[in-house]
Amino acid sequence: MNAVILFIIGIPAIEIYLMIKVGGIIGALNTILLIFFTAITGVYFAKIAGLSTLKSGINQLVKNEIPVYEIISGAALAFAALLLIIPGFMTDIVGFLLIIPITRKFFINSISSKFKYRKRNEDIIEGSIEEEKDEKNEDKN
Repeated sequence: MNAVILFIIGIPAIEIYLMIKVGGIIGALNTILLIFFTAITGVYFAKIAGLSTLKSGINQLVKNEIPVYEIISGAALAFAALLLIIPGFMTDIVGFLLIIPITRKFFINSISSKFKYRKRNEDIIEGSIEEEKDEKNEDKN
């Protein structure tokens, strides 16, 4: 829980720091325009990449295959669009990296590798079943 609170406080603090530094270099108005420009451009590219992912997912369904990567990629693109809408330069960089297919695949593979090697079948108890024959029913037959 402490990591979540640190994350919630840390990300905006870093974003504010970066905005102040960039604003000191290029000016306040240019910084605001840059934030709007990255948000609009990022959402546009996320839309194009999302439509491409949707087309690829439909092609997988036509081939009678499950479009697992396309579903995860679509979720990553939605998250990228959210990061690009949030004002700030660090979130914009991560958002743009998620839009690029090569870096998106790298992020997805690095995150999914953490879940691949989980131990499964930890709670399974092996045993056998033996049936008892009813002696009364056998005598009648």
